[in-house]
Amino acid sequence: MADTTVTVYTREGCHLCEDALQTIRTVTQSVARSVDIEVVDVDKASLGEEYGDRVPYVLVDGRPAFKFRVDERELRQKLVA
Repeated sequence: MADTTVTVYTREGCHLCEDALQTIRTVTQSVARSVDIEVVDVDKASLGEEYGDRVPYVLVDGRPAFKFRVDERELRQKLVA
């Protein structure tokens, strides 16, 4: 299977971002697929204006997947599809 990329737009001090990353890491360790996790700090990447307070914002292979909270079951389905 091809690699999958999960991109997580975050911001420092964001507790929802920490929760989302933990869920993503847990799920990616449990699937039989290579998953790259890219973490982008919206403030450091000058994307704060674009994303504002809409973090975490999660893309799977470049497609929007989650905003604010990551559903473990739904993420698993996206990764094994």
